[in-house]
Amino acid sequence: MKLAAIATNTFRETVRDKVLYNLVLFAVLLVGSSLLIGQLSISQDQKIIMDMGLSSMLVFGTLIAIFIGIGLVYKELDKRTVYSLLTKPIHRYEFILGKYCGLGLTLLVNSVVMAASVVLALVFLQKGFDRLQWALIPAAYLIFLELAVVTAIAMLFSSFSTPALSATLTFLLFVVGNFSGDFHTYAANSNSAVSKGVLYALYYLLPNMSNFNFITIAAHGQVVPLSIVLSSTLYAVVYCGVLLSIAILVFERRDFK
Repeated sequence: MKLAAIATNTFRETVRDKVLYNLVLFAVLLVGSSLLIGQLSISQDQKIIMDMGLSSMLVFGTLIAIFIGIGLVYKELDKRTVYSLLTKPIHRYEFILGKYCGLGLTLLVNSVVMAASVVLALVFLQKGFDRLQWALIPAAYLIFLELAVVTAIAMLFSSFSTPALSATLTFLLFVVGNFSGDFHTYAANSNSAVSKGVLYALYYLLPNMSNFNFITIAAHGQVVPLSIVLSSTLYAVVYCGVLLSIAILVFERRDFK
């Protein structure tokens, strides 16, 4: 119940955030512009709408996850509200998990809104439903999982660092994570045992965002296989669990006196 209360309060705080509204508005405008661009193209309108719609969901969702996620813990420390909060019968792990779940709920709501906007644009263009809308559902769900991982990264850095440094590190990991699959390829082709070991370590330690990026496939009307959806879900749960466990450990050891 205490965790749910923190999550609900965090959700309300993020919904009231003006930056959040601006990002969502900009995302909706981008979806609308994709519809206009699609109307001007020849036989590529559906692909453009799907591609730009899912891409906008990822970009703006990532901005929300980073810039709001890094402030969830720091804001409480800066305003010293965490001191009075932790004097109540609330464990520190409940504080971290509650903040994470609250932002996760915000990202879920916004992902649903953005995905619904893309679906409506496609329905308007196609005058009905077809396989393209069904292809959007698993792709949008995987994007949400990627945002959940980004949020966990932001929460980890915010538990011990400043907002500026946390934002920088989170963004760098997000960018590198989208290319982490290359580390495996380079390691497999490397002739040096040391290089191979380092590259494999980076591949397994860094977030592999390619597990969630199926925008191009969905834009071509191909549905992401259920096996990939399940394996990506398991990966996200385990990776987020590890990151949040480290964040909780760090937060537990902080001295607020």
